[in-house]
Amino acid sequence: MSPNESQARKHIDVQLTAGGWSVQDYVRYNPAAARGIALREVPLKDGRCDYLLIVDRQPLGVIEAKKEGTTLSTVAEQSARYGENLPDFLNAGPLPFYYESTGVETFFRDERDPEPRSRHVFSFHRPETLAALFAESSTLRARLAKMPVAYPLATKGMRDCQVEGITRLEQSFAVDRPRALIQMATGAGKTYTACAFTYRLIRHAGARRVLFLVDRANLGRQAKGEFDQFVTPDTGRKFTELYNVQHLTSNKLDNVSRVTICTIQRLYSMLSGEELPEDADELSTYEVSTADDRPKEVAYNPVIPIETFDFIITDECHRSIYGLWRQVLEYFDAHLIGLTATPSRQTIGFFNQNLVMEYNHERAVADGVNVGYEVYRIKTQVTGEGGKVEKGFYVDKRSKETRATRWERLDEDLAYTNKELDRSVVVPSQIRTVLQAFKDALFTELFPGRTLVPKTLIFCKDDSHAEDVVHICREVFGKGNDFAKKITYQSINPETGRAAGSEQLIQQFRTSPQLRVAVTVDMIATGTDIKPLECLVFLRDVRSRVYFEQMKGRGTRVLTSTDLQSVSGADAHAKTQFIIVDAVGVCESDKTDSRPLERKRGVAFDKLLLGVALGKRDEDTLTTLAGRIARLDREISRDDARSLKDLAGGKTLAELSANLLRAVDPDVIAEQAAGKSGAPPTEVPPEKLDAARQALVAAACAPFDQPALRDALAKAKQDAEQTIDTVTQDAVASQGFDGAAKEKAANLLKSFRDYIEQHRAEITALQILYSRPYKQRLTEKMLKELEKKLRENHAAWTEDRLWDAFAATTPTKVKGRSQPGRFADLVALVRFSLEQQPVLKPFAESVNERFNEWLMNKAKA
Repeated sequence: MSPNESQARKHIDVQLTAGGWSVQDYVRYNPAAARGIALREVPLKDGRCDYLLIVDRQPLGVIEAKKEGTTLSTVAEQSARYGENLPDFLNAGPLPFYYESTGVETFFRDERDPEPRSRHVFSFHRPETLAALFAESSTLRARLAKMPVAYPLATKGMRDCQVEGITRLEQSFAVDRPRALIQMATGAGKTYTACAFTYRLIRHAGARRVLFLVDRANLGRQAKGEFDQFVTPDTGRKFTELYNVQHLTSNKLDNVSRVTICTIQRLYSMLSGEELPEDADELSTYEVSTADDRPKEVAYNPVIPIETFDFIITDECHRSIYGLWRQVLEYFDAHLIGLTATPSRQTIGFFNQNLVMEYNHERAVADGVNVGYEVYRIKTQVTGEGGKVEKGFYVDKRSKETRATRWERLDEDLAYTNKELDRSVVVPSQIRTVLQAFKDALFTELFPGRTLVPKTLIFCKDDSHAEDVVHICREVFGKGNDFAKKITYQSINPETGRAAGSEQLIQQFRTSPQLRVAVTVDMIATGTDIKPLECLVFLRDVRSRVYFEQMKGRGTRVLTSTDLQSVSGADAHAKTQFIIVDAVGVCESDKTDSRPLERKRGVAFDKLLLGVALGKRDEDTLTTLAGRIARLDREISRDDARSLKDLAGGKTLAELSANLLRAVDPDVIAEQAAGKSGAPPTEVPPEKLDAARQALVAAACAPFDQPALRDALAKAKQDAEQTIDTVTQDAVASQGFDGAAKEKAANLLKSFRDYIEQHRAEITALQILYSRPYKQRLTEKMLKELEKKLRENHAAWTEDRLWDAFAATTPTKVKGRSQPGRFADLVALVRFSLEQQPVLKPFAESVNERFNEWLMNKAKA
């Protein structure tokens, strides 16, 4: 045995012991020592077996050990030969389980599968797991292969897209593709779909436990509610009456639960044996800082072995779950199912390009599962160009930490760009101007005919910005506190007066007729269902394509007219679309798949600085400190920046941050270690790499040895101020539906006009409307025929959509609003299209006007 193979066996022994196996030499075999015995160097009829796995005195499998670095794809045949050459005294038939391992990499296969295929596993299964698998009459993969045919899907009450998603998922599993991604548009019923296929996996495929991963805890509570309400199609009973469902709020797994719901953060804390910081579950992976972007590493945990879950569902989790958190997912020997409305390239890659269904927003709108949207753009002078306050004026200075305000007279001109708005400079007039323009357009251009402000969600840059917006919003609309509320992670529970009242406020926003406007940062950006929402106002830019799509998805939900009217008034006849009010160019800015968001709760800044001075200089600490300093550099004043530069020996905050990141950059370390020798970085000895890293870290951390710098940094962080510019008065530069929206509306109307022109001789109602004077009266039957023909030709040609298109293209000629169910308004739409009437108004209004005119003429006569 070579030294390298001997080293591999040492690693294997450790892993087997951790997994509950008693590792024994063949000559020292003691079957009573444990339920599972891993017997080394067992003599066979031909050769020796590295490890024979025995459970309850029954040989069940073998392990073929190879030195580290060996490619294992060709070793499967060797391990199979061992299984066929067991000595007669072992009384074993064909062995079901085979492992090949280097101690670093391990592959496993079950020979009873329909198509036995080796798969990567994190470690070895426990003895009791192999015994349970051996006792089953068929394997999980065999049951999955039969399920689509043996147990047809009950489709009653399901949307077509849900049926399609489940069917294609099961077809994928049937051919043993263990990773599958389902793209379903927001509002299409992803969680209901997950409940349906989870039930089938447990009932028909024999899944022992399913893990349902959510992005944050409040979405876990939402998912738990969906499972509670899901009625199984074959029994008529609720899911939770048949199977236990656990939403993890602590690190203790319920042994009898068949479905476990938790966040990736909590799952990682359980595997690593660390308690999750308070409220960490409430943070979305979309919002957690990626200053520390090192992948999360896990070690084998015997309390949560690799076979704990048979299936893992990831529901709308941020792309980082497939990068930074990837090893947490791949720790388990489980099938992986992704659910998302907005797949990124990295997500599709993680699922091995197995996108089993694509059901995007456009398909969902066409099917009536989602509503579409239009973009209304508001541009102001300050938003576009920034501003300037001349010296001599007084401005407010507000602490970001305490929000305490003081006055200061400017000694020099203060010029700021639009990028500094609501970060280092706040211009109340800019916020007020945008909101006033929104209010002015609300009942004329955006929602004509409405009297109650539609449910509106405003996205802000941070909690301080949201605080400013919510107060100005109440002022602009002349309303009280109940009209507009801030819903962020720092929201206060109105009953207890303490933090964490956001979930109660979200529920209030869903159902209360009084609460019309919610102001948020990220709390309602992903996953949260608020069906009555009709308007999204963006006061912040978003550079992540996936995140932006998630934010837009908040407005796509459909609901009945009755449900909408219950919270938005009797004149809110139907939700046919939602409006994006873009006040910052978010719909125009470039988007990427990978740009991170930086918001993190962690170790206090002063403790982080002190830890570095005391020698805590691991990669996590240094990258986190680099991120904090980089953010501080964007927040402090020029005077503070100069003072800190002096204390840091002439280095700016940007340089301090960059040096910290360089100190943990493998490429920089390798380049430093290679030095002038010219040796390729890959050939540099490990000891030189370590020495180079220590030198880079020492140099990067040296400035933080000075208590004066640490104190000044901590104080600057605490005292970081915003300048409140109350001098500059903003003004609207332009507002209106964006060019794409107008073009879209114009195209819709052109196709509508073309259709009625082409079919004027075929549809009775059109024949009458084209004839002047009318030769016969229109009847209800004729109008229903016209409506039916229009729907058959184009699902988007509803009275509301056509009405909105005319309002977008010719706003001065549109009065009032079409009401759903009043197909007589088709008369007004056709007549206006044919230019037979100068103004588009509801048909009933025209009838009333003519009736009143007749009464007046009769009275005069």
